[in-house]
Amino acid sequence: MSVSDPKAASVARAHFNDLGPKGAAPAGQEMNLSVILDVAVTLSLEVGRARMAVRELLQLAPGAIVELDRAATEPLDVLVNGVRIARGEVVVVNDKFGIRLTDVVSATERMEQAR
Repeated sequence: MSVSDPKAASVARAHFNDLGPKGAAPAGQEMNLSVILDVAVTLSLEVGRARMAVRELLQLAPGAIVELDRAATEPLDVLVNGVRIARGEVVVVNDKFGIRLTDVVSATERMEQAR
């Protein structure tokens, strides 16, 4: 659809249903999650962060130590596609690293962070 006079075009705000637990499906029906169960997401763990100038970054070499902004006793953040969903501590499982979840973000908080 093309509009020859942009000033004459009618503009209206789009309205969408709430994606929260109450607005996800019509009353009396459960939400069908099977359509998204095979969607791949990226799970990552954040130990901490550091800010440095490019000059410092270029000087990094094997054996260099970068101090992070988090204490060693603090839990790690568990992120899904960049959104924190939990916190936990590192464990070793069959000679591989794993994470034991110590705190999971509520569904309400996750929805707020995703916006």
